[in-house]
Amino acid sequence: MRETTTAVVIGGGIGGLTAAVALHRRGVRVTVLERAPSLEPVGAAISLAPNALRALDVIGLGDEIRALAAWQGDGGLRTPGGRWLARTDATAVAERFGGPLVLLPRATLIAALAARLPDGTIRTCAEATVTDPGDPGDRTRPAQVRTADGTLTADLVVGADGIHSAVRHALFPAHPGTVYSGFTTWRVTIPVPGASFASHETWGRGRIWGTHPLKDGRVYAYAAALAPAGQRAPDERAELLRRYGEWHDPVPAVLAAARPGDVLRHDVHHLAEPLPAYHRGRAALLGDAAHAMPPNLGQGGNQAIEDAIVLAHHHTDLAAYSAARLPRTTRIARQAVRVARLNLTANRAAIVVRNTAVAALSKAGPTLFLKGFDGIADWHPPRESHRRAEPGADDTVCSEQTGAGERPED
Repeated sequence: MRETTTAVVIGGGIGGLTAAVALHRRGVRVTVLERAPSLEPVGAAISLAPNALRALDVIGLGDEIRALAAWQGDGGLRTPGGRWLARTDATAVAERFGGPLVLLPRATLIAALAARLPDGTIRTCAEATVTDPGDPGDRTRPAQVRTADGTLTADLVVGADGIHSAVRHALFPAHPGTVYSGFTTWRVTIPVPGASFASHETWGRGRIWGTHPLKDGRVYAYAAALAPAGQRAPDERAELLRRYGEWHDPVPAVLAAARPGDVLRHDVHHLAEPLPAYHRGRAALLGDAAHAMPPNLGQGGNQAIEDAIVLAHHHTDLAAYSAARLPRTTRIARQAVRVARLNLTANRAAIVVRNTAVAALSKAGPTLFLKGFDGIADWHPPRESHRRAEPGADDTVCSEQTGAGERPED
């Protein structure tokens, strides 16, 4: 099989851009097609675990992101009244998993990734449809992607177009797609004057809340609650006040500082039925397009970054990519579903049992409490990925220049 020389990435989110950078560094000529008018992400912030940071090390970006991010780990789990169920330790996280857990705005990560691509690589307002996934065994049959400007052919198409992926449907039309996870989420990233607090996640009855400081001085807060799909409030800040206004500090302070327009709300969907593979022909899926999962493990974006690095490593053998990624991401996605059910249970007896077990694990030491992330945060990229080819002078793609921005994603 010949070496892949051209790639079209559909979707300019974190996973798509990571794949584009990783492929570019291997000498592949890349075009990124993003349907949104800019790359500015809808998502507020992203937590990166040691596994994703090691993946970013492969493309020379890990240390830059570590420097731009707030290191996490000192904090823990609380009840709505403020009682600590468990305390976490940043040092223990780093020692167990070989690196820190960090938090940064999605826009910061997107900009850093986009800056690693040649001018003209990224096209925005570029709706794309896979019309033929191609045949890796036939040199005369590349993959084909239709856009408003015409049809592009490529040795590799990367479907990184998110939870409701059109590329996924094109490759696997019989697959049922995503299901509603049973809960909705809210996110805000705002300055909160005078706020002083330890990072925390708080578990209530059918509701959770998290508050974390960012390195730029702002606060990132998120909430999740059991709710019917599609439900919306006229004022989402007022809805948060109704649900969380009497919870412990700093929740009321965050809500007091937020304006209605600061609040993002999204229902959560996941793939309950795994795909049979993450590729077909010359096309491959990554991130939410391949294995959409609830956010409760904080691994959605992390797994997309892993996917991107492994895909670049196996870009001439997509069956090897599927074999490397499908079992791991399926296991993690199922674990995320289980954790979501535990976190968001509304059963009072189950809550008592859950809280008692969490507190007991915490008292036994942070090592036991972190055990649930064994096999996740300790992942390392393929060894040969570090022997990457540097792009040549003619490695740019003849495409419309849009500049480095970012897109709505998972």
